[in-house]
Parts: sequence; structure tokens; C-alpha cells
Amino acid sequence: MIILGIGNVLQKDDGLGVYAATYLNENYIFPKEIQIINGGVKGIHLVNIFMENDHILILDSIGLDDEPASIYAIPAEELSGYGLNSGGAHEIGVLQCLDMLELQGKPVPKALVLGIVPFEVTFDIALSDTIKEAFIDYIGVVLQYLEKHGITYNEKETITSLEEIINRAKDPSGVMI
Repeated sequence: MIILGIGNVLQKDDGLGVYAATYLNENYIFPKEIQIINGGVKGIHLVNIFMENDHILILDSIGLDDEPASIYAIPAEELSGYGLNSGGAHEIGVLQCLDMLELQGKPVPKALVLGIVPFEVTFDIALSDTIKEAFIDYIGVVLQYLEKHGITYNEKETITSLEEIINRAKDPSGVMI
């Protein structure tokens, strides 16, 4: 299974998926069959990920008309033609990856978007307080999904905080997964 974090850390809550993937990678030990990928804003350029894997969990903010920080688990095929989040290139590209496979008659992986409704998408390397407060609950939903699919994990002894991960994104020499 692939855990794919997508989003733009330069646009506040839009970066949620990238922060969540980094948080999972730094704070948990997963079996070798789990790969965590920071897809950032690569969009359609992630098509190989979709071609080479049969189960993908997509982490992202998702622009739905609901309260900020509401969490949704939506099979990716249900979002076909809608785009995720607020219409950024990365979301549309991810869905186009699935469409391309289908049009080519290739197997389409099981893909689930685990999305959170953003509070604010604007130019800032940060997360809104609303999304920060919901972040651990969001991570909990990711872990529940993995458990439901028989995937075990262990929390590492030393935990990297969300704030530390966000601060690293602000530093040009910072490294995110």
C-alpha cells in the first residue's frame, strides 16, 4: 500500500497532506510493504505511482461545503470530474492519473482520498489553528484505516511534532520526505 500525501505547503491548509505524510513517516514504523510518498504538487506526474500499485491512500485537504476540519473518506472514483480541494493542479492531476489508466484499459488501483476540509487556503507556510487542532484526529483516522486493512505499526520513541515539521518546510534547507 502507498500512502500518498499531496498538497502545496506554500498555501497554508492546502499542505495538510504533505505534513501528514511526513508526520507518519517520522513518527511511526510501518511494515516494509507500506511506502509513504510526498507527492506535493506533482499531480499528473504521479501516474507511475498509480500504475505500479494496487492500493493507494491519498492524504489531502478537500474543498467541500462543510465545516473546516471535517474529515472525509471518499473512494477516488467518486471524485472523478470534480477535482479535489480548491482546484489546484495537484488534485486534478491525481484524478487524471486514475482516468488515464482507465482510458488505457489498465488496472485502476483501489484509491481512497482521506480529506479534511481546510479552514484557509492562502499564501503562507503554515496550517490554520483549526486544522492544527484537528491534525492528531486526522492522523488517528489514517491509522484506523490502516488497522482496518490489517496493517500494523509502532509509534517511534522520539516523536517529531507537527510544529517542527511545519517549521522545517519554512527553512529552505529543511528536508521533508
